[in-house]
Amino acid sequence: MHRHFEEVEGELKNQILSMGSLVEDMIHSAIQGLAERKNEPLQKVAQNEEQVNRLHIDVDNRCLNLIALHQPTATDLRFIIAAIKINSDLERIGDQAVNISQTTGFLLAQPQLERKLLDIPRMAELAQSMLKDSLDAFVRKDVPLARTVLDRDAEEDQLKSESFNELMQLMQSDSSTIQRALGLILISRNLERIADHATNIAEDVIFMALGKDIRHHAEEAE
Repeated sequence: MHRHFEEVEGELKNQILSMGSLVEDMIHSAIQGLAERKNEPLQKVAQNEEQVNRLHIDVDNRCLNLIALHQPTATDLRFIIAAIKINSDLERIGDQAVNISQTTGFLLAQPQLERKLLDIPRMAELAQSMLKDSLDAFVRKDVPLARTVLDRDAEEDQLKSESFNELMQLMQSDSSTIQRALGLILISRNLERIADHATNIAEDVIFMALGKDIRHHAEEAE
């Protein structure tokens, strides 16, 4: 049974990495459309969403079948639980990329703001690196790498706050910018949520590898 489980574990990891690659590409394409003021990259976001949704259902079904048809050990069960939760976070990251793409579509129909994109490209770069490293940590069961993802979440929150404050000032000084500035605030919030989902994945990696639940600072309370 264990050899069979190792085969399925490898296949699940590959499917989750495929989902990760698709949602990374969705984030990149949505931000590329925003930064370059082009609609073409946004079409790729919609195409990838369909594949992500199919993988989301398939991974969940395979995990549930593993629990139903076998008697996984505690370690194997932690892997299955982590895979289910990571699968859900990746699907939600894809949803956030779709939201960015839709807001970008609206912004491309408007004149560009003089201040352009503020910290948003840096937020996107940081969120993508957090996602990539959290998935690498999952595949390698690399707890130190997962912890670096947790450490970067505060920087993402700080960048979002700075963008929000600048955009609020812009709206107050020039009412004609309100709709466009609100669009950028929404995008910065989407990127912050992507970083939050990447953080969730990193926490699940630590749970999978060590059996420790560190959500809500549970580790510090021990």
